[in-house]
Amino acid sequence: MRLIQNMSTIAECSAPECCVPNRVIKIAVIGGSGVGKTALVVRFLTRRFIGDYERNAGNLYSREVQVDGDQVTIQVQDTPGAEMTDNGISIPDHVTCSIQWADAVVLVYSVTDRRSFELIDQLHQLVVRTGGTGVPPLILLANKADLLHLRRVDSQQGPLLAGTLGCSFFEVSASEDYNQVHGAFHRLCCQLAKQPPPPTASAAPEKRRSPLIPRPKSPNMQDLKRRFKQALSAKVRTVTSV
Repeated sequence: MRLIQNMSTIAECSAPECCVPNRVIKIAVIGGSGVGKTALVVRFLTRRFIGDYERNAGNLYSREVQVDGDQVTIQVQDTPGAEMTDNGISIPDHVTCSIQWADAVVLVYSVTDRRSFELIDQLHQLVVRTGGTGVPPLILLANKADLLHLRRVDSQQGPLLAGTLGCSFFEVSASEDYNQVHGAFHRLCCQLAKQPPPPTASAAPEKRRSPLIPRPKSPNMQDLKRRFKQALSAKVRTVTSV
């Protein structure tokens, strides 16, 4: 699954032919392997739950939506899972690039996987290091809350960790409750929509980057551009209400 488009589970209406370009909100979803990152993203954007996915190679999902009455484009970057190894933590380079790219980050663990919970603090440290002059807005998301018989992380530990990290906490079930998942992502989108948009290239010079760090770019961007060109050539544009 690459780019989700024209999802029939969300009501769509035609947009005006001429309008101001949408505000773009970019969100990176990071966490351990198998915690349900892709299921959460797809649940948020489509209301659907799909229980089985191929191993995530880093997919970008994009939708035009309404956030508190304002039309915005939400780009959600799913990422490969981090792993705990005998030598510490293994974090794919793509995760770091996605953090650099994003306006906000969703940290995800599974209540059935103790190691995924223990990864969160180190992933948060990565976000802090990568954020440069400022840490992007964060939320902590505990998934698979419906699997009570497999729980390995106490329900009180998530809120305590979120308090330490200084972010909001949500315990959800991607498989059973769309409203929980929607509420978590929607709160983050509202928070971002209220912030002033980042300066454009014409309004401010681009921030300098270390030559040792490659310029981050969204995975699947070539595919995304190709699809956008196809959409523009056909003069089709959709707006979805969240």
